[in-house]
Amino acid sequence: MRLWVARPEPGASRTGRLLAERGHEPLVAPVLAVRPTGEPLPGRPFDAVLLTSPQALAALAPADRAGLAGRPVFAVGPRTAEEAAAHGLGPVHEGPGDAAGLAHAVRARLAPGACILQIAGADRKAEPAASLEAAGFPVAVHVAYAAHPLAALPAAAARALPDLDGALHYSRRSAATALELARGAGLDGAFGRLRHYCLSDDVAVPLAAAGIVIHFVPARPREDDLLAGLR
Repeated sequence: MRLWVARPEPGASRTGRLLAERGHEPLVAPVLAVRPTGEPLPGRPFDAVLLTSPQALAALAPADRAGLAGRPVFAVGPRTAEEAAAHGLGPVHEGPGDAAGLAHAVRARLAPGACILQIAGADRKAEPAASLEAAGFPVAVHVAYAAHPLAALPAAAARALPDLDGALHYSRRSAATALELARGAGLDGAFGRLRHYCLSDDVAVPLAAAGIVIHFVPARPREDDLLAGLR
């Protein structure tokens, strides 16, 4: 199948390679550009690191990443856990792919009162930090990056959209942006006719709200499970 990968880099190219390995024709055309904020890590001490995205660590300065060494890392899912391990951090505790499961993993391994540093993007949800705060874990949120929507639909996507078979969506923000940019280019009809593969029900919300049929959502919000749905 010819499939549009609209998620931002560096994940987009990685997904494109996985699709090609499975015999598909990926169109890697992100609709969001991720840029580091450049803000330094907070000076307060912390006992563990919370990661809800694999992009978080890549956005940090090397010196800041080095400063995280030796502290336990709680990663939302396998891809984020791999990224933490690749940067030499750990021990790394892998969550099941969702905020509730990540909060449970923290509570199972740390005592209330442990201070947690969450490294996240500007566009983030209240969970799991809200649940952890309520359970007695102070959480300091460091915004390491921000995702900015493109001004217009990528030219490659505009040319290919009428002939594509489907699109993969990894976040609610990128799904909503892809729809908005397709509308702006007068290609919302072609966009709506695609098979839409969404990483979770939450990701699918803006598409479903627009009356677009969601072709597949995996039982677990994991990339392997999402790609398995292409069969």
